[in-house]
Amino acid sequence: MNSCFYECTIILYSYIRRHSYNTIMAGNTIGKLFSLTTFGESHGKVIGGIIDGCPSGLEVDMHFVQKQMDRRRPGQSRIVTQRKESDKVEFLSGIFEGRTTGAPIGFVIPNEDQKSKDYDHIKDLFRPNHGDFTYQQKYGHRDYRGGGRYSARETACRVVAGAVASQILIAEKIKVYAYVSQVGDIKLDKCHDDLDLKSIDDNILRCPDQEVAKKMISRIEEVRKEGDTIGGIVSGIITGVPIGLGEPVFDKLHADLGKAMLSINAVKGFDCGFAFEGLGMKGSEFNDTFINKDGKITTKTNYSGGIQAGISNGNDIYFQVVFKPVSTIMQKQMTVNTDGEEVEIEGRGRHDPCVLPRAVPVVDAMAAMVMVDHLLRSRTTKL
Repeated sequence: MNSCFYECTIILYSYIRRHSYNTIMAGNTIGKLFSLTTFGESHGKVIGGIIDGCPSGLEVDMHFVQKQMDRRRPGQSRIVTQRKESDKVEFLSGIFEGRTTGAPIGFVIPNEDQKSKDYDHIKDLFRPNHGDFTYQQKYGHRDYRGGGRYSARETACRVVAGAVASQILIAEKIKVYAYVSQVGDIKLDKCHDDLDLKSIDDNILRCPDQEVAKKMISRIEEVRKEGDTIGGIVSGIITGVPIGLGEPVFDKLHADLGKAMLSINAVKGFDCGFAFEGLGMKGSEFNDTFINKDGKITTKTNYSGGIQAGISNGNDIYFQVVFKPVSTIMQKQMTVNTDGEEVEIEGRGRHDPCVLPRAVPVVDAMAAMVMVDHLLRSRTTKL
């Protein structure tokens, strides 16, 4: 029996070795009850997705969906890529007479402004900090046009699903806000409680402090003229959160928020609550002590960011998402080609000098999807 098992293992291993080029690209779905599966490439005919688990009877505000798409779309201001995409969403299923039916919601977004020739010069090169090398090594073949599947173009699909999720949250009086709080070393040193979150879209950067926003925009313009890029932070706030969202042990609410944010292109860091800023504090200072306020149990402070033991405690949830500088720069760099030869490379085409303004609605969307997924999960546990 052991001999037979050994021989079968050798045969299976040999088969896998011979057919290693057939590597499957998994990981295209997020969420358990409310889920999104996306498809498509940056320079393909369309990109799109399937939203599964959306409750029936939701009246979908198409204008709100398109407004969110307009916040993410390229070409919207002088500090983002000038690729021109209308990003008009076409829903194919799951919505009838303006309401969700409970069936999977399928949608597509056409790619209208493709300039694939802009990438001909890099088809045999590995661009620094892109997915070129890792995709080539893992799959043995890659779509070099705009990054193909690993392009940030894919995030448009997330915004569609997030816009639908947001409308579920609105009915539950839960609101998600995201805004730019740092560009390079220019930081918005104000607590979210001291900001007018309704003014986020009052400038092209989506920073709710107009004076700080001007400094940030000037910094981005300086970097763009140098042919370079710059990163920063998008902060998120979720208000009206009920107690009890989040599942132990591996599906803690902040763990799922973290995974959702870290799945966004160019994201390299995530923290929830007063995580990194509280490193210099003692436990006696950091602990959110419980109090009875007007007959309701709450906490005196909110350093834990509205989540304790992975479960929401009724306070506002706040978090930060760190975006690295965009990898494509209009400067010469050294790299290697597919033959391993050292060569020079220089970026061409249309690229964001800073991803932050267009990343805000993506952070909004990912937070909304996670919250709806956990909201639905919490209801199933009470059945």
